[in-house]
Amino acid sequence: MDVELLEIREHMGRFSPFDGLSEELLDEMVNQVEVAYFKADSVILEAGGKIGDLHYIRSGAVEIRRRNGDLYNRLGEGDIFGHFSLLRHHPVRFPARAIEDTLIYFIPKFIFLNLCEADEDFADFVELGRPRLESAVEKQQKSNNLMTTRVRKLLSRRPLLVEADMTVQQIAQRMSEEYVSAALVITPVEGGEPSFVHETRSWQLQGIITDLDLRNRVLAQGLPAATLVGDVVSPRLITIQSDESVHEAMLCMLRCNIHHLPVLNRRQPVGVLYLSDIIRYETNTSLYLVSNIFNQTDVRGLAALVPDVRNAFAHMVKEGANSMMVGSAMSTIGRSFTRRLLELAEEELGPPPVPYCFMALGSMARNEQSLVTDQDNALILDDRFDPTEHDAYFAALAKRVSEGLDACGYTLCKGDVMATNTRWRQPLRVWKQYFSDWIEDPTPERLLHSSIFFDLDSVHGEEAFAEQLQDLVAAKASQHPLFLAAMARNALNRKPPLGFFRTFVMEKDGKHNDIINLKRRGTAPLVELIRVHALACGSRAQNSFDRLDDIAKTQLLPEGSGERIRYAFEFLSMVRIRHQVIDIEQQQTPDNNIEPGNVSDSERHHLKDAFQVLSNAQKFLKFRYPIPTTRSR
Repeated sequence: MDVELLEIREHMGRFSPFDGLSEELLDEMVNQVEVAYFKADSVILEAGGKIGDLHYIRSGAVEIRRRNGDLYNRLGEGDIFGHFSLLRHHPVRFPARAIEDTLIYFIPKFIFLNLCEADEDFADFVELGRPRLESAVEKQQKSNNLMTTRVRKLLSRRPLLVEADMTVQQIAQRMSEEYVSAALVITPVEGGEPSFVHETRSWQLQGIITDLDLRNRVLAQGLPAATLVGDVVSPRLITIQSDESVHEAMLCMLRCNIHHLPVLNRRQPVGVLYLSDIIRYETNTSLYLVSNIFNQTDVRGLAALVPDVRNAFAHMVKEGANSMMVGSAMSTIGRSFTRRLLELAEEELGPPPVPYCFMALGSMARNEQSLVTDQDNALILDDRFDPTEHDAYFAALAKRVSEGLDACGYTLCKGDVMATNTRWRQPLRVWKQYFSDWIEDPTPERLLHSSIFFDLDSVHGEEAFAEQLQDLVAAKASQHPLFLAAMARNALNRKPPLGFFRTFVMEKDGKHNDIINLKRRGTAPLVELIRVHALACGSRAQNSFDRLDDIAKTQLLPEGSGERIRYAFEFLSMVRIRHQVIDIEQQQTPDNNIEPGNVSDSERHHLKDAFQVLSNAQKFLKFRYPIPTTRSR
């Protein structure tokens, strides 16, 4: 193969769908490629004309229009066009014009059809009209075992079932004989609907008893060996279905800080998943990390775990976790730090004078936290809160948590959105009034607050307080078109870094030049526009992917638009996360900035696709939520 063909082969082999072809198919194709040059503003394909080749853009930019003249798409290096007409043996439906000097590779129709016949992924790509971005994201997810492996695969034996009227000594003997560290406690059901059938009788699952329970609830309490296990078993039973993913099981154990998880097939117990099962399967250090957090007795011990957080983050990314898995795990770790700091503060300050809910905001509330994050939090207090009597306690509590989080790598919020701020340490009734005022009479300041506080979740204390605020937002926001229109326009403030010809518009902020801040220009604007649609449809979900699921049940977005946003969000999030892992490995402070010149051609192209999705979604946002002619109250 001569040098020119090698250069063509190397270039095409970097872009989808050619990057998945075998060496033989790639060689066969490249030997048939012809090249043509088009000056800017020249016609490449005319509507209704014949087409005999697949068109591949080697360099330059091409504009594709509909037959009525409306713009359909702008394409650049590595993009293909003409495949729809070739597959359907139709004349050109979408005319193409070079909008700058352009070099095109022509792949003859018979070669193109041979590739469709020989390679299923190639055929899927061109026949489904699958965007390259979607293909890239799905290819990444296919390599992720955590998401696809079911919990049942990790079960190696049936669970030990023991009756609630057995003594703890009998249970300990059975556990010792069976070589297990946990048993499921069951009680017979007389009449009514049985939970499950075991040895011809009807039973229901009452709880789980573990080695640790026998030590803490029996021996440490000085209870006799004749104590019935039903009297000491925890009433709080957390289970998982056998067809859930290992990832779900891992998150469940992370959130609840448990080492044994009963597994059910519908209501029938089929096993117990042990922490060691997941560790053996995935060797993921996040579980150990959360366990270590709750074992620490002071802030110094918690701060010493910061390197472990970075290691767990890098480990997950290298193991193929997607952005949702990484975000959930990192948020769980952040919540665990917060919860442990609150426990330590309560031990020092004494029990709280009135119930409270420590509320996470922003990325932690959305379960989308990464390694680069500050703290956004607030306190919801019981309505019996009396500032004169009680505020000194909660001010001290908030101070200990904020300073502790700062020591653990969660920097103080520059905007002072923390529970240490008196304004964000209020009774539930005041919070409800805040939220109602922000929705009913949106001002620039209130819109800013809405974009921060409407991603909220309970971390510790009275979960019902946070749930009441979530309910208020879900019920009220969708009824106020002016608020939605104002939020939509607020979400347009941060534009994607794309120029007219799909070139990157670099940032130059004095500290960093020729970079793109992926959070400021990519993920954050996507989070904001997704939130607006979620508010409009009354979604109570906090996570952006969950919100997209709720949005998909409505007619708010054009067909296919939600999926494109999902893929763009996933891709930008993963590029940002992987970039932070590289920073860690190079012993640099991780940030959100990338230099396009340092990423691969293929990834640079996918970035443009993702930013284009964001740009299109932002244009639609303004159209979808027009400013009403009269104010709605």
